Amino acid sequence: MTTTLTNTDPRADDGEHEQNARDSTTGGTTLEHTGEVVARDATVCVVGLGYVGLPLAVGFAQSNYRVIGFDINDETVDKLQSGIDTTGDLSSEAISDDDISYTSNAGQISEGDYVIITVPTPIDDDDQPDLSYVEQAGRTVGSRMDPGTTVILESTVYPGTTEEVLVPALEDASDLTAGEDFFVGYSPERATPGDPEHGLADVIKVVSGQNEKVLEDVATLYESVVDAGVHRAPSISVAEASKVVENAQRDVNIAFVNELSMALERMDVDAHAVLEAAGTKWNFHDYRPGLVGGHCIPVDPYFLAHRSAREGFEPDLVKTGRAVNESVPEHIADLTIKALNDCHKTLRDSRVLVLGLSYKPGVGDIRSSKVADVVDELAEYSVDVEGFDPFADTDAVQDAFSLETQESLSFEGIDAVLLATPHAEFEQLDLEVVAAELEDCPALIDVTGTFEEATAADAGFVYRRL
Repeated sequence: MTTTLTNTDPRADDGEHEQNARDSTTGGTTLEHTGEVVARDATVCVVGLGYVGLPLAVGFAQSNYRVIGFDINDETVDKLQSGIDTTGDLSSEAISDDDISYTSNAGQISEGDYVIITVPTPIDDDDQPDLSYVEQAGRTVGSRMDPGTTVILESTVYPGTTEEVLVPALEDASDLTAGEDFFVGYSPERATPGDPEHGLADVIKVVSGQNEKVLEDVATLYESVVDAGVHRAPSISVAEASKVVENAQRDVNIAFVNELSMALERMDVDAHAVLEAAGTKWNFHDYRPGLVGGHCIPVDPYFLAHRSAREGFEPDLVKTGRAVNESVPEHIADLTIKALNDCHKTLRDSRVLVLGLSYKPGVGDIRSSKVADVVDELAEYSVDVEGFDPFADTDAVQDAFSLETQESLSFEGIDAVLLATPHAEFEQLDLEVVAAELEDCPALIDVTGTFEEATAADAGFVYRRL
């Protein structure tokens, strides 16, 4: 028995429900269920094959869609065509799915019934949103897409970006009109690198569209690949805002415990013990102090602040939270200097080994890692710093951090160990063995408190943590 589910044509916004399957010039999608086999007639083109786009392309391919994976980086495309995972989160089998065609040929974008844009949205040196990638992607897609295409932006942006930046770029490059000749939606990415339990299929997807029929079309598309289901936002701007609010909330909460740890340190009170005690109350939220790096939490609050300031309102709490978290690398460097002083070490003759250089445990991504800021702060004191990370690429680390890196872990000649990114591999270290390999009176700066202070002290370390 075969059941065909057909979406409404999103071009028809007059209240009529046309039950026609989508082809390259209409606007629905046909899902044919034959037993356990699901065939997808629509082609999905993913523009940008990074940590967001590549898992998305793989997810659609695994749900039996034909997928075009487009990226302007020829090296990235060459690796993917060879079955090499450029993110470290996927299997070679998933990358080599026959339903994905990787290309740097923009002409193939025209084959997409749905074009999903997942390009970076960084901030510039003045902490202002850089939307140049979104605008350029819009022009590239617009110059190639066919009438009837639905374009969905997943990049993190401030409210209004899709309609103020992306749509004009698409229209200018295509000579088509949004809402008549092509259709636009927004669905914020919720990728979590290094977390296999929260992949594309496992996290509720927020979706939106420029009208009700586009919304339903986009919702049906994502429902076919996201087992957790979708949340239909009432407007594109609501969906855009939801993303920056998610991470601004986390940033403010982490800033609170970071500031708390600094205050309690001066009172000679153990911040971790305080949080453990406070956490016994049922409605206490469990956040821990630490470095705030990556591509989302340290960036998204600036998008919210920028858009708010345009309307004449300064979100002081959001901005203060950012300032607190940006001060943490300097504080960690200060803890390291104090520990070396406690050991009566001469700073310019001291060697510090930084364990973990990526922005979060379990991944090798060093972009936007705040560990680099800690290294820079220590360099101001002429401390000799070297690093080791079991996940990060050594050449990339040397270029980004300007420090010597170890190919294999060695503590010989080291005065202090700074455990910055607590990869699970470091939890297995025997502190007594490590202390025996270090110089006299070794120091351990355990940023997130991976080890108990008593255990470190018994091993002979001078111990510091946030």
